Amino acid sequence: MAVETDTTRRPPAPSTSSPVPSAWASGAPLAGTRVVVSAPGRCGIVGNPTDMYGGSVISCSVPMRAWVRVEPAHHLVLEADDGAVQIATPADLAPAGTHTDILRAAIRHLDLGSLRAHVSCWSELPFGAGMSGSTAMMVAAVRALTTFIGEAHGAHDLAELARDAELRSLGVTCGFQDHYMATFGGVNAMDFRDKEFDRPPDAMVYATIEPLGGALGHLARLPFVLANTGVAHHSGAVHRPIRVRWLEGDPEVREAYVRIGEIAREGKTAMLRGAWERLGALMNENHDIQRRLGGSGPSNEALISAALAAGAFGAKLAGAGQGGTIIALHPDPEALGEALLAAGARRLFSPVPVEGVRFERAEP
Repeated sequence: MAVETDTTRRPPAPSTSSPVPSAWASGAPLAGTRVVVSAPGRCGIVGNPTDMYGGSVISCSVPMRAWVRVEPAHHLVLEADDGAVQIATPADLAPAGTHTDILRAAIRHLDLGSLRAHVSCWSELPFGAGMSGSTAMMVAAVRALTTFIGEAHGAHDLAELARDAELRSLGVTCGFQDHYMATFGGVNAMDFRDKEFDRPPDAMVYATIEPLGGALGHLARLPFVLANTGVAHHSGAVHRPIRVRWLEGDPEVREAYVRIGEIAREGKTAMLRGAWERLGALMNENHDIQRRLGGSGPSNEALISAALAAGAFGAKLAGAGQGGTIIALHPDPEALGEALLAAGARRLFSPVPVEGVRFERAEP
């Protein structure tokens, strides 16, 4: 089974050759220290999307990362693979429909419009693929920007701050799983009980993060395969209508997410015991519930059906659905990967418990 790790968004050219204002090349001394930060994507194994509803989730990182570089400059310049732009007024920080929009949202949220820096971003994660590529970029951006201005945040605070930026400044209907996973990395059982969707970070209850990697260290490889449908999606658009039903008190949604939270907590026991058939059954139940609520999609269902037909114990959405990526549990992940490719999967990935957000000494 081929596991894709190709960089889908290449690093911008070195800043000295970037198409930015002439003041960039002036030799005047600049304040600040160059910072490079990266953060990984993730896949939901079981329990998603109850992180938006006070539930529980088991999730694993993927070995692909989003990167943000901040370095001193005479002006605020934002750069992604689709070009560089100078920010001269607050209006310039409005969404522009480019890959710099995550940087714009982070800067607006942190009130750093007067920052003098060149901020660049790139990613190994395909956006819209259900592996939290945009959130990994937001976590990396918030960590890089706050470090550049001399602020220090603990891991829980960073996850909450990045989530608040994505919710309020980028306008994405999102839970908490993605931001905690991009921050902590690894494979974790996460409990979001008592967390409320709209509380600001300074009034928020922290999630409980239980790393499972040590207990699973005897495994040469987690028995999962991620299969990308090739259909890009916007997770907020998938979550929003279901959340409206939940806010209106729809008993079907309320009861469904209570049960999925229970499924995740049962799934932790199954995973730690290596009871893979039981975990697979819980994954299937998780997906059946989310499918009934309208959170899946034809491309997801095609790959899930192919995985189960090929002997997978369980298969479900790895993210929001309506495209993106599915995750399947199989005693022979290599053989399952071949079956999924034959069924039309565009790309295959493997979940790997890698490090969360980190400072980089060298760029890829």
